[in-house]
Amino acid sequence: MQIRYLDGPRLRRSLIAACDYAQQHRAELNRINVFPVPDGDTGTNLAMTVRAIGDHLRGNTDRSVAAVANQAAQGAVLGARGNCGMMLSHFLLGFSESVVGQARISSQQFASALRAGVEKLHSSLEDPVEGTILTVMRDAATAAEASGEPDFVPMVNHVVAEARESLARTPEQLEALKKAGVVDAGAKGFVSMLEGVLLFVEGVTIAVGSESASHDEVAAAAAIVDYPVEEEQFRFCTEALVRGQDLPEQTAVREVLREMGDSLIVIRTGEILKVHVHTDEPEEVFDYLRSVGTLTAHKAEDMRIQHDALGRGANHVTLARRPVSIVTDSAADLPEDVVRAHGINVVPMSLVDGDQTYRDGVDMTATQFHDLLRTADTLPTTSQPAPAAILEGYERAAEEGESVVAVFVSSTLSGTVSAAEAARKLVDADVHVVDSLGNSLLHGMMALKAAELGEVGTPAEEIVSELARIRRNSGILFTVRTFERMMASGRVSKGKALVGRFLGLKPILGLNREGKVEPYGKAFGVERAKGELLRLVRAEIPAGTKKVRFGIVHVGMPEIIGEISAALRAEYGDKVEVLGAPATPVIATHLGIGAWGLAWMVED
Repeated sequence: MQIRYLDGPRLRRSLIAACDYAQQHRAELNRINVFPVPDGDTGTNLAMTVRAIGDHLRGNTDRSVAAVANQAAQGAVLGARGNCGMMLSHFLLGFSESVVGQARISSQQFASALRAGVEKLHSSLEDPVEGTILTVMRDAATAAEASGEPDFVPMVNHVVAEARESLARTPEQLEALKKAGVVDAGAKGFVSMLEGVLLFVEGVTIAVGSESASHDEVAAAAAIVDYPVEEEQFRFCTEALVRGQDLPEQTAVREVLREMGDSLIVIRTGEILKVHVHTDEPEEVFDYLRSVGTLTAHKAEDMRIQHDALGRGANHVTLARRPVSIVTDSAADLPEDVVRAHGINVVPMSLVDGDQTYRDGVDMTATQFHDLLRTADTLPTTSQPAPAAILEGYERAAEEGESVVAVFVSSTLSGTVSAAEAARKLVDADVHVVDSLGNSLLHGMMALKAAELGEVGTPAEEIVSELARIRRNSGILFTVRTFERMMASGRVSKGKALVGRFLGLKPILGLNREGKVEPYGKAFGVERAKGELLRLVRAEIPAGTKKVRFGIVHVGMPEIIGEISAALRAEYGDKVEVLGAPATPVIATHLGIGAWGLAWMVED
């Protein structure tokens, strides 16, 4: 077989194969991760990054290599985690920029694109270190340029062979690797991506999700290496995603943040700014980023606590890299940016349409369901997650954490909690199931809070207790524009709906502290309903509250997010955190187009 050119479909299939194969090496990469910090997360960070790339490409139908390369780069930026993910993102951005406008490229143009990716990455680094993914990427690009092959098949074989040799030399270039007797984890992850492309070219089918076997002699490398206190003086691995139309240039952001820590990597592309930095003051980083745009996701993980967790699990088959990992369901309505930033495992609800079952957020997005609400005569019915999906969520989370905290939609609204309790007994893991007594972004923000507590080493039992305390002062209210869906779901009688319609009445409903739906108020007309809902929320927040977050959820009216966010920030300050998201089908099907809700979470 000969391949003389690379077009969009070929690049897409190759990249998906690369991403699928790289995910199989997650555990192995975690075990050998000793540089720059032995926190055992390179495999997880790479897996999450390439999963985001694959997710962006699977539904893509572009024919040009330029469009596919751009999609891959954007997916990488949005999903980038850790040093390796950020570096891979820069590489793919450089590759994408070099093929702009190209429908297809030759092998030599491909080699030039690899070189452009390396140069983009190198220029972005504060302190380039040899013996890392940068070195192997450069050697791979050099091999591609030197091959001179017009056929991609022998060229890919040559590139993979040279990349493997480059990887084998990394311990000679970095003392930390030599001392631990391992190769660089990020570089090995990149080689696994190249190997995935080679397997695809050779016609080998790559199974998604299975993991390759690892070697016992390197299994505990990340755990037995001492934490480098002298070299790594900062404690928190801090990452953030900022969106905005007038974001500062990459160099300007680096100039500010280099004073706050090290291991700094900044990506600026279009209306997105992504930052990775090791620091002792994450809030200072976040405050600066809030000043330049909308901070849509952020996290700060305690690297020393991660290393301690590795030490406790050094003799386990699976090497946990954090004390606690988090599971929730798709009814949480958490934005993709937040889910990917914190590595939250989301179990999809089910949507049933005749003989066809869709996974909420995977096979059908909330926005797609909203479009159906506008146009379809019949809608898929909603159902709790399949038991197998809950088990899979537990198992995936247990691979990452010593304990699992699973935060699910209220037991008063769904059988998910009961199913989750049953599944907990079938998995060999320390799982703590939390009934959020909430829905949508109320229980989503509780899952987010659980993730944040876990990242700073809070034990699972304390997280469960803290969520229960927080829930007592938190809640969510909704209002609807029409009564059709509430009638269809049996929430409102036909008679009451007719009266409400005639009077222009807009009910305001919410969940009480027991998780049950009850009326909170009403208003005449859409605009008055906005003001009344905000007044009711304000009244529910205890006087003197210092730390509160909000979540705005909507059914087919994204414009409400900006309007309500502005009102909240005018009252609670510019630093107040406000999440926004379209409502999951489980909620949207009962409320209808034009409905929206506001959740609040008091953390005092």
